[in-house]
Amino acid sequence: MVTVQRTQTGLRVERNTLKVLKGLAEYLDMSLGDLVEGIVLHAFEGKSPFGPETLAKIGQLKEVYGLTLTAADAHRLEER
Repeated sequence: MVTVQRTQTGLRVERNTLKVLKGLAEYLDMSLGDLVEGIVLHAFEGKSPFGPETLAKIGQLKEVYGLTLTAADAHRLEER
């Protein structure tokens, strides 16, 4: 285990993206914060954080929660 110091933060995330993240965290039996940290640490090293089984679950969750955004939409989102 590595000891870290965490900071509470307010973070705005697109509604359906958050629903998928929460569903995935529940499926993986981890906190939302731990999931996001893991995704970011993998991304910082250019690695994929998910294997085929988890990607399939993400696909199911995206359908359930109506998430249609893709990586191509990143940095191009505009709030109503």
